[in-house]
Amino acid sequence: MIQPTIGQLETKISQRIINLYNERLGKSPSQIICHFFDTEIVISIENSVTQAEQTLLKGGYATLAEQVRLYLEKIIKPDLKNLIEEIIGQPVLYLMTNTNLTTGRTGIVIILKELPEVRNPEYIPKVNVRNLAD
Repeated sequence: MIQPTIGQLETKISQRIINLYNERLGKSPSQIICHFFDTEIVISIENSVTQAEQTLLKGGYATLAEQVRLYLEKIIKPDLKNLIEEIIGQPVLYLMTNTNLTTGRTGIVIILKELPEVRNPEYIPKVNVRNLAD
């Protein structure tokens, strides 16, 4: 089997997340940016807030909208984890999500034990340990 490139993995993850959001939340994000950084995957999702959440916000029920979002993220988190593991062929150690209902953006950070096998690992940015001490 031919190993994918890092770009192919990033594209496949983005496409599958769009499908997941559409199926589970009834909302297709307008844009997803997915990048590997060493043993982390960082994903930015634009326009991820559902119509129901927007209606709650406009009606003055921000706390309820935030609770709804927390439960939605809790429900789809196992699906996100399984989706990532299936695509990269590696276990996910941690998966963290956060949505800003005001901006409509969702951020996802995934921590891996090791990098997936790809044809071009040199294109995955590595952590520069010297800069961490600054």
